[in-house]
Amino acid sequence: MTMRIIVRWLLALSATFIWQLAPASAHTRSESHSTWLVDGSSVHLTFSVSDLEARRLTPDGRPPNTPQLIAYLKPKLGASAQGKACALTGKPRPVAAVTGYRRVEFFYDCPSAEGVMLHDGAFFELVPTHVNLAQIQTAKGDFVEDVLTADSQTIDLSKAQGGEIEGAGFLTFVKMGLMHIFTGVDHMSFLLGLVLISRRFKDLIFVITGFTLGHSLTLALAVTGIIRPHAEFIDALVALTIALIGVENLAVHIQRPGLFALWTGGALLAMAGLRLLGIGLLPFTLLLGAGLFAANYLMVAGHVRDAGRLRLVVTLIFGLIHGFGFAADLLNESIPPAKLAELLVGFNLGVEIGQLTVVTTLVGVVALLRRVRLTLPRPIVVDVCASFLVLEGVYWFVSRSFSFA
Repeated sequence: MTMRIIVRWLLALSATFIWQLAPASAHTRSESHSTWLVDGSSVHLTFSVSDLEARRLTPDGRPPNTPQLIAYLKPKLGASAQGKACALTGKPRPVAAVTGYRRVEFFYDCPSAEGVMLHDGAFFELVPTHVNLAQIQTAKGDFVEDVLTADSQTIDLSKAQGGEIEGAGFLTFVKMGLMHIFTGVDHMSFLLGLVLISRRFKDLIFVITGFTLGHSLTLALAVTGIIRPHAEFIDALVALTIALIGVENLAVHIQRPGLFALWTGGALLAMAGLRLLGIGLLPFTLLLGAGLFAANYLMVAGHVRDAGRLRLVVTLIFGLIHGFGFAADLLNESIPPAKLAELLVGFNLGVEIGQLTVVTTLVGVVALLRRVRLTLPRPIVVDVCASFLVLEGVYWFVSRSFSFA
C-alpha cells in the first residue's frame, strides 16, 4: 500500500513539473479593460489592468510604477478620425481603482467627429492571447461593447457591433453564460473532478445540485452588488477547489484519507505561516480556514460510506466560490437595472446548459468507450485524471497566491 501511494504521488509530481513548463491559463486569462467616452470630436479613455498583468512590463516581475505604466501605454493607445491621429490633450493621469488594479485616463482631441477609430495595442506583443474588453459610450447614451485581440486592435465606431446591453435579448445572456463555461478551463476541470468522484448517477446528481445552488447564489449576490469579493482571492480559491477535488479522488480511491488530509492541510497552514512573515498575497485567516476545512473534509469524506449527501454540501461551498468567478466578467459590464433580472436568469441558464453539456459529454464518452470495450481500468483513469487535477490546481493556486503568473 505504501509503495502504491509513493508511485502515484511521483506520477503527480512528475506531471506537475511538466505542466509548469507551460504558461498558466484559466479563468484568470490575460485581459485588460477600456472605457471610451466619445463626445463629438473628444475621446475620453480609461484603461484598467490588474497588477498581476502589469508585472509583465518589468524584468523583475514587480508591478511597474505609474510613470513606467503610462510610458508603456501612451504609444499603444489612441484614436483617429478620417485617417488623422487624434491629439493627446494634457498628460495621462492615474485614477483611483480597486485594490489590485491600475487605472489611467487619457484625453484626445480629434480633427473631426466623423470616421472615429479607437485603437488599443497594449499587451498583445507580450501575450498573443491577451484580450481587451472595451466599452464605448457616446454622448447620446448609446452603449457598445467589443473585444480587442492581437488580430483586431482597432474599433471602427461607425461599424462597432458589440453586446449592446440595453438592446440585448434573453438569448444573448444565455450565450454569455455558455461561453463562460466553454472558455473557462478551470471550471471545466472542476466538473471533470465531480464526474470522477461520482461512482453512481445518484452521486453525480448530488454534486451537480450542490454546485448549481452554490454558484447561483453568489452570482446573484455579486452582480447585484450585495457582496463584492476580491478578484485575486477568488481566482486563487477556484484553483484550490480543483486541487481539492483531485486530492479527494485520490484519497477515496487509495483509502488513506488521513495521509492526504495531513499533507493538504499542512501545506495550507504552512502558507498561512509564510503570510505572517509577509510572503504571499492571500490573507492569513483565509489560508488558515482553508487548511482546517480541507483537512477535516478529506478526513470525513474518506470515512463516510455513502458520501453523496456530504459532497452535496461541500460542492455547494465550492459552488459559492465558482459563482463569484462566474460574476467576474459581468462585474466589468455596465448593466442597466432594468436588465438585471433578465441577465441573471439568462446568464445562469447558459452556465447550467454549459456545465450539463460538459458533464453529459464526459459521461457519454465513457459509456461509449465501455460499449466498444476500449476503456481503461477505473483505478488507472482515476489516478491519472485526479493527479492531473491536483497538479493543475496546485500550480494555479500557488501562482496566484505568490504572483508567479
